[in-house]
Amino acid sequence: MGKITVIGIGPGNLDDMTPRAHKAIVAADTVAGYNTYIKLVESLLNGKNIIGTGMMQEIDRCKMALNEAVKGHDVAVVSSGDAGVYGMAGLVLELLLQMPQADRPQMDIIPGISAVNAAAAVLGAPLMHDFAVISLSDLLTPWELIKKRAAFAAQGDFVIALYNPKSRKRVEHIEEIRKILLEYKSGQTPVGIVRGATRDNESVTISDLENFTKEDIDMFSLVIIGNSNTYVQDNTMITPRGYKL
Repeated sequence: MGKITVIGIGPGNLDDMTPRAHKAIVAADTVAGYNTYIKLVESLLNGKNIIGTGMMQEIDRCKMALNEAVKGHDVAVVSSGDAGVYGMAGLVLELLLQMPQADRPQMDIIPGISAVNAAAAVLGAPLMHDFAVISLSDLLTPWELIKKRAAFAAQGDFVIALYNPKSRKRVEHIEEIRKILLEYKSGQTPVGIVRGATRDNESVTISDLENFTKEDIDMFSLVIIGNSNTYVQDNTMITPRGYKL
């Protein structure tokens, strides 16, 4: 019996991958992942068996990875950011637990720097107080539930980080969310938009809740919306922790 390791590779730049994640990928003989993420680590993949698939093929990909582990292979399943934050850790675990206990390969999960952490570092310090992370993708979660969660997070004055804020097919969702948040937050609330955090094409924009949807936003962007105390100074976004200065 082999083993399967679910690995968070970080936001995209190999310099931001943890040493433990790097070591596990190098040690594996088989690497599985979404094709885009496979490309991010291709310099580590010489001589390895690759299981690469596209979007919406996550279940098949993870089943193939588990089958390889059952055959005796050392398999790494890579996710961008942290594997336990909208990554493959949960799916692999669910599939593993459906297998007879005697047939289950050894499993390990290696955390990584998530996109929200990377984006926050680029913007300054917007996550210094309580925050909520919400994905606007409704492929696996009902849209009404996503809107409900956004409304409650806004009522609680959380800093709100939005994953998957916009795509070619999903262009109006972010406008709906903006309108919901404006019911509870000022239009002048700072909003940071980071596209491709730590990658070669990284871009950063600071706007406000009233106007941020006018900026270029896509599925590679992460949006951080401040709380009532968040401010911008010298192009840096800061949410005070509460220290008396």
